[in-house]
Amino acid sequence: MTNPPLTVACFPYDTTRPLFDGSVSTDGIDVTMETATTLPSIFERLIRRNEFDIAELGLTFYLRLLETGLPYVALPIFPNRVFRHSCIFVNIYSGITEPGDLVGKTIGEFGTYGQDSGVWAKGILMDEYGFNPEQSRWVIGGLEHPAPPFDFIPHPHPADVDVNAAPEGKTLGAMLEAGEIDALFSANVPQCVLDGSPNVTRLFPDSEPLERDYYRRTGIFPIMHAIVIRRELLQHSPGLVHDVYRAFSRAKDAAADRYRQNRRLYQVQTMVPWMNALVERNGEEFPEDWWPYGVAANRATLDAFLRYHYEQGLSTRQWRIEDVFAPELLDT
Repeated sequence: MTNPPLTVACFPYDTTRPLFDGSVSTDGIDVTMETATTLPSIFERLIRRNEFDIAELGLTFYLRLLETGLPYVALPIFPNRVFRHSCIFVNIYSGITEPGDLVGKTIGEFGTYGQDSGVWAKGILMDEYGFNPEQSRWVIGGLEHPAPPFDFIPHPHPADVDVNAAPEGKTLGAMLEAGEIDALFSANVPQCVLDGSPNVTRLFPDSEPLERDYYRRTGIFPIMHAIVIRRELLQHSPGLVHDVYRAFSRAKDAAADRYRQNRRLYQVQTMVPWMNALVERNGEEFPEDWWPYGVAANRATLDAFLRYHYEQGLSTRQWRIEDVFAPELLDT
């Protein structure tokens, strides 16, 4: 089948890099791979200008626009997954030492109330620790550079949740370090933490055992983003959805194979000490496919995110998986 040239935009993760360097075939599809310095830049270009044929998009960005009519449909391809116990940072003078201490506190969040990482962090705290977002105050802004809330997506939130923009000229990272906010839910590690600020720590300083235990109990490896494709492309080329799914799957499998094969060489392509031990430990706890695509292997994870999105007042309805993804791939 001959398809028109397509523009694909995503971040060059280890699981997508084979598409950038051409080491994985795209089944004869003529693609131009693009990326950007930040993921929100890709999201904005997609949402504002429909700039790409296929692109990575945050799940909450997609769901917020699904109700109003989005010319893209999601595929069950998930290039970005991160455990989120580790993404909650607190000022050490805030009095926050456990989740219950977040009550009455002021919490920062990047870009929007309920960014993908924030949806997961809030949802996990709600399920595991009885957290209630409406019992805290929320400040939305830029992490390291002053910025207003994203203006290219809707900003729904329950009426009883106190949400405000950060003061002009202020950044969330600096506000956290100075104690102007008590906590921060962040997809990225704040620069003050990277610089070793004594004023900031994680809510869960030893987060890895908690995240591993969470995975063992729930089977959930949190999904942040999906790949979306222009709907009109599928009307003209119905088989394209399977071609794209296979191409991304092969790229992901190639990354996994590299980790497995490089155990023989002690993962020397990374130069990270003890990387082999980490790969072996993960291999004992995860199935053979660490980052499965498709619906079946991700149903529990997707159902949790869709529930969290609704419970946090970010959707007017609780979406079903069947409503969200391309019907041609619901049997994957």
